[in-house]
Amino acid sequence: MTSAFYIPTVNLMGAGCLTDAADAIQSHGFKNGLVVTDKILNEIGVVEKVTALLAERGVMTAIFDGTQPNPTIGNVEAGLAILEAHNCDFVISLGGGSPHDCAKGIALVAANGGKIGDYEGVDQSAKAQLPLIAINTTAGTASEMTRFCIITDEERHIKMAIVDKNTTPLISVNDPELMLAKPKSLTAATGMDALTHAVEAYVSIAASPITDAVAIKAIELIQAHLRTAVNDGQNLEAREQMAYAQFMAGMAFNNASLGYVHAMAHQLGGFYDLPHGVCNAVLLPHVQKYNVQVSASRLRDVAKAMGVNVDNLSAEQGAEAAIEAIQVLSKDVGIPAGLEALGVKADDFPVLAENALKDACGFTNPKQATHEEICEIFRSAM
Repeated sequence: MTSAFYIPTVNLMGAGCLTDAADAIQSHGFKNGLVVTDKILNEIGVVEKVTALLAERGVMTAIFDGTQPNPTIGNVEAGLAILEAHNCDFVISLGGGSPHDCAKGIALVAANGGKIGDYEGVDQSAKAQLPLIAINTTAGTASEMTRFCIITDEERHIKMAIVDKNTTPLISVNDPELMLAKPKSLTAATGMDALTHAVEAYVSIAASPITDAVAIKAIELIQAHLRTAVNDGQNLEAREQMAYAQFMAGMAFNNASLGYVHAMAHQLGGFYDLPHGVCNAVLLPHVQKYNVQVSASRLRDVAKAMGVNVDNLSAEQGAEAAIEAIQVLSKDVGIPAGLEALGVKADDFPVLAENALKDACGFTNPKQATHEEICEIFRSAM
């Protein structure tokens, strides 16, 4: 069995690396960039901080700040229009997963033509997207370094999964100074998203020694630092360690892929416009209960990474301990206990399950589920 390992060419990490990123952009000779972000980051001055650094280096910018929390086809089309109007030669995504995914969609269509829906699926594009520099402000989705691009189709009320090597950013930037003072709820949701990435990659049937190593380390760091990052938003050490954790979780799932947690969470996000990280956090323990049938020993490793003494536990006991530890962490950082609190309706489970199974075709869950089993997981998560 062969494997490929995808990662951006350059990955800048640590406090103050935003300046290094501006230098790198200048060194590449880029002249006119489209900044893809959201209105909040624009209003609080984060966008201005980035554009000022670039202006000092002779790099001009246009701004698209219309990215929604679950970026849509319409967002991609609106951003693309600005890019074309300003003849931009590269793209900067600034924010969390939403701006990164939106920017990938814009950059991919800018280089390949057509519409973003043409690229749904795996490796559907012919050539690399317009050069993308992804500056991260959350920890996180890891979208700043992955080949995954999730775009909501407003008409079908689903999230399209675009998994394409050509959407991999040229440079990823994780400066924890940009992550300070983020709201508790955002920190919790993105942190649990990162935990989900690591766990799903570790139990994946496509896991490798490389993805195993970074997945387990990511889980250890999240267990050690997420609570602090949530409760003390100005703690630079916690922010930096969470930045490393989410990046390593991204390395893991970018190459080992994901499972039913994400396939199901995508449907909840597309159908109800719910926060992706929260959906993942609620679903994660319930999907792992299903996976215990075939992944007990791997989940026992997860329990150990989360600080549980597993020396005298069987594989099944260790798996149960992992699920309990996930639930405790989720509760500690303020994630809702179930889907009912998010407004999810049981009547919608059949269509949600049907779409989740379609989405999961590109993923690598360790055990294949039936439609009724997916419905049952949804029910257990209420």
